[in-house]
Amino acid sequence: MEAAGNVIGVYGSTVMLQQHPSLPQVGAQDPELRNSPIADEEDEDTDVVRQQMPGEPVCFYNGAEFSHGSFVASGSQVLKCSYGVWVDAGSADPRNP
Repeated sequence: MEAAGNVIGVYGSTVMLQQHPSLPQVGAQDPELRNSPIADEEDEDTDVVRQQMPGEPVCFYNGAEFSHGSFVASGSQVLKCSYGVWVDAGSADPRNP
């Protein structure tokens, strides 16, 4: 399950989602299922979170596995898998990027 090729481009921390409806809609994390941590790109604790998941080649979201570089939509938020940590990649709402 992977969203590769669905994101047209990245400019800074804003993801230009011209095809966002094709991103996997994953909903909210279920604490009963396996999930990778979510870190804010600007969060000063991001490095701490990354050290807890050093170099993982995949991220998990509600038990589903996504490869490094994959994008998913969780509500109005787009997340990118970055070596075992989900990073906020922008808004999934095209009216509020």
